[in-house]
Amino acid sequence: MRSNPPANPYFPVVILWSGLTLIPAAIYLGGLSLFPWLELSSLKAQLLYGLTSSGTAPYGVLTVLAMQLACYWLLPRNQLAPLLFSVGLAMGLSLGLNHFLKPYFGHPRPNVQLLAETQGLSIIDFYRADNSKRHSMMAQEMAKLADETELSLSPKIAQHWQDEVGYSFPSGHTLFAVTLALVVSYFLLAAQRFLFASLLCLWALAMGFSRMLLGMHWPQDVLAASLLGGLIALLALLFTEKWRAIG
Repeated sequence: MRSNPPANPYFPVVILWSGLTLIPAAIYLGGLSLFPWLELSSLKAQLLYGLTSSGTAPYGVLTVLAMQLACYWLLPRNQLAPLLFSVGLAMGLSLGLNHFLKPYFGHPRPNVQLLAETQGLSIIDFYRADNSKRHSMMAQEMAKLADETELSLSPKIAQHWQDEVGYSFPSGHTLFAVTLALVVSYFLLAAQRFLFASLLCLWALAMGFSRMLLGMHWPQDVLAASLLGGLIALLALLFTEKWRAIG
């Protein structure tokens, strides 16, 4: 038998959402740019790459499965089906919206902007090319990177730059992390699993920082993704609760 929900079950999620948007909003409004602050061959950069990989295909699927497995042990059994439904709905909405918004806005990534400023890469020609050609152009530019700039990249981060050649706005990794963290936290908070919910939100916040520090996204990309992630999470949760009420 399911217990009665609290009067406003979404309020804790809104509070967490506010926290996830506050820091990127402060960075954006303060006119700060976190790239290229970090030496991208350092241990810190490689740890950030490991973090960002948790939102990169196909590892993002493993992240979702790991969270579902953790919730299997942390949540009452009658919460698992609504959790699966809401996570699936939220992930589908976030992927679809991200796929539409990136080409619609067409903003270049910070690393592409850097290559344009330091090595003369044509941003227009780069984004007019298909993905396979972009991969080749990025590899050619990165071969000259160490000679023409002081920036050095670890092999994994260099490969990440070559793989991620799409547009910048919004941050798909941040959208994935914020949406997933807020949806799962809704059920964790209802079960009074406050520590795990807090850790999930810290992971989502760190995801945004990793994207900015690795040169993949601007602060406005992360801010927009955080705002959209909260909206998608709330929409999925509202729909799930309507479904539960009908059932």
